[in-house]
Amino acid sequence: MTNKEKLLSRIEKKEAKIGIIGLGYVGLPLGLEFCEKGFDVLGFDLDMRKVNNINSGKSYIKHIPTERISKSVTGGKLSATDDFKRLPEVDAILICVPTPLDEHREPDMSYVVKTAVTISKYLREGQLVTLESTTYPGTTDELLLPLFEKTAIQHGNDVKVDPEKTAELKAGVDFFLAFSPEREDPNNPNFTTATIPKVVGGWTDDCLEVALKLYNKIIVKTVPVSSTRAAEATKLLENIYRSVNIALVNELKMVFSKMDIDVWEVIDAAATKPFGYHPFYPGPGLGGHCIPIDPFYLTWKARQYEVNTRFIELAGEINTHQPCYVVGNVMEALNDKGKALKGSKVLILGASYKKNIDDMRESPSLKLIELLVEKGAEVSYNDPYVTTLPATRKYQYQMESVELTKDNLNSFDVVLLSTDHDDYDHEFIHTNSQLVVDTRNAFGKKGLINGKIWKS
Repeated sequence: MTNKEKLLSRIEKKEAKIGIIGLGYVGLPLGLEFCEKGFDVLGFDLDMRKVNNINSGKSYIKHIPTERISKSVTGGKLSATDDFKRLPEVDAILICVPTPLDEHREPDMSYVVKTAVTISKYLREGQLVTLESTTYPGTTDELLLPLFEKTAIQHGNDVKVDPEKTAELKAGVDFFLAFSPEREDPNNPNFTTATIPKVVGGWTDDCLEVALKLYNKIIVKTVPVSSTRAAEATKLLENIYRSVNIALVNELKMVFSKMDIDVWEVIDAAATKPFGYHPFYPGPGLGGHCIPIDPFYLTWKARQYEVNTRFIELAGEINTHQPCYVVGNVMEALNDKGKALKGSKVLILGASYKKNIDDMRESPSLKLIELLVEKGAEVSYNDPYVTTLPATRKYQYQMESVELTKDNLNSFDVVLLSTDHDDYDHEFIHTNSQLVVDTRNAFGKKGLINGKIWKS
């Protein structure tokens, strides 16, 4: 039997062992889906807190129940390790590591490169390797492939093909290589990892066949495309589409505000059209790992082809400006009350990037804190899902969530709603606050519109 035939047989019989590298918001739910479909999963992560929690059957992500992890662990389907020497034990290696931007808003590929270098040390015949991390078109072909075939020279995060080297292992024959972008939407009540169609691109037709065979075991629908580059580009298009449309409504929000027009009323009215329109909503800025970051992966890659992506960059500029716009509105709202922002007490409601989750990645609330403190405000926050602000790549805040009591709320000069968690009692907050600046129209939806509410 060929390597492909052996691996396809193991996948079909659910004898294939799955390795997940990166046990965060993407890797952990993906691993659990494989466990629940009958596969054995070995998770890899350098964060021993995650490794120990999994092996103890405990969750560290609020929207993933501990019971779900515990069931897979006690059933012998799930375990975790920080020992990458165990990579040869698994038949499929799924890479779910971060792909952030650096301080110059260019792709930081260090996590992918370090992971790929590690895999290259232990890669064996008969394994499938799939990259799920969002990245620029060409990453799988230009970076992973030469490392795995050992035809490349690595200089830091740069990988250069060495024409003098010949492949030790051949992709599509000895091992299989694919790209399949994650489409996680944490805590979405309508879609899960298993029910979101999954795009898959392979380096060769055999690579694609093997990857499709694996994902078809856990995903309701797979969508094969012609290449890894097409799969990489698909994920970028999805998030650029959202970034551009959010930028549009953010810009209209600022224009309509000057015209004394409620942008949320206009959006809701436009949404009654049954065709040709999809509603997007403004906010205090973009959050999450995808929309604020992914478009810049394409702008960076496009420059290598001497193409300027002006439309994408303009959208990024508008969205990046939103926290500054919100702070300006906080200053104006306080000014109407005869107060200055400097020296005022500000309470930010919501620290996560979207409602009802604990995910802090790229949350605009973190930027709001920075800007408000720079202006001399005394800033506190509340979030029922984030009791302590964790250290991030950009921010090192030492803050604890304050309790929403009548006295606490009344002690702040302004309450700034950044994340519209369903847990918030808007009537209680409205009644006991001196002033509210609402960036999500959360109070407007509850009919709480008067001089105390300032929309931003």
